[in-house]
Amino acid sequence: MDVKIEQSWKALLADEFEKDYFKSLVAFLREEKKAYTIYPPGPLIFNAFDKCPFDKVKVVIIGQDPYHGQGQAHGLCFSVNDGIKHPPSLVNIFKEIQQDIGTPIPESGNLERWAKQGVLLLNATLTVRANCAGSHQNKGWEIFTDEVIRIVSEKKEHIVFLLWGAYAQKKGQIIDRNKHLVLTASHPSPFSASGFFGCRHFSKTNQYLRSHHITPIEW
Repeated sequence: MDVKIEQSWKALLADEFEKDYFKSLVAFLREEKKAYTIYPPGPLIFNAFDKCPFDKVKVVIIGQDPYHGQGQAHGLCFSVNDGIKHPPSLVNIFKEIQQDIGTPIPESGNLERWAKQGVLLLNATLTVRANCAGSHQNKGWEIFTDEVIRIVSEKKEHIVFLLWGAYAQKKGQIIDRNKHLVLTASHPSPFSASGFFGCRHFSKTNQYLRSHHITPIEW
């Protein structure tokens, strides 16, 4: 199956694209598109990979679902397109960055600038039906993104994994803690952000990268 995804990832994930679960997932998405609006738009489904080739990955942030509102999702977890109001979780992420390292809260919620520096902004599920949260869960995406995490854990070293909330932490159980730094905190959602604020994951990430002679992230 010819999947349009950045070449380094395409080579690493080629076997997944031929598996039955992935073929079933593609068939499901084709049927969904006939009846519903799907986010993000087709060309942006693999945007996290396109903006952050495998050899560039330094940090992995694991989200759950794409945003399901119009114009929000563009294939990077927690990120929204330029000009879109910051969703509550992203507001809290920016607040923590400001408290942690002093970076002012930006006008745009577009996190492409992180991706281009080596932050893989990976949702567990890469698509969603408009205005219907969780609608594409358990259709195969989770198997695919588990494999992505396994490949990064196995084939790279000194990666920082940021796991916010119980869902991401469970998904990150396959990460090799002997080779990588795994930081956990509550989800930045307003429902749990009291356990997110003060985690200082952004300064801790950069401290770890510097200690391994890796260029830190400009958050």
